[in-house]
Amino acid sequence: MTAMGEGEHGDARRPAGGLEAGVLAALWAADAPLTPGEVQSALGGDLARTTVTTILTRLYEKGAATRQRAGRGYAYTPTEDAPGLTARRMHTELAKEEDRSTVLARFVSQLSDADEQLLRALLEGSGGDGR
Repeated sequence: MTAMGEGEHGDARRPAGGLEAGVLAALWAADAPLTPGEVQSALGGDLARTTVTTILTRLYEKGAATRQRAGRGYAYTPTEDAPGLTARRMHTELAKEEDRSTVLARFVSQLSDADEQLLRALLEGSGGDGR
């Protein structure tokens, strides 16, 4: 019998978000589109190829990756870099709320002093890299 949260080989199961992050990291590190097999190899081969394919398909459906035909399957490319993806997630969460003003006010109130200064500079157009 295995403990809760462990696979049949006794290894702790990774959360889905962690798997997506790992796959995205492999895509970001590549200088060309990757097939599921290439992503699997980049991750060390400890995930089943079907699992990698499922994650890549989900990333494609979420708009986080594009795909192009590569033989009988697809090769995937990330649509954005890590900061761009984080910004997209922030926009997605904000769009879910009716009271955007309160959400933004609470977000800003929880920023560190340095992040608040950076945000002010970005809004004034005088600082940060803004990419």
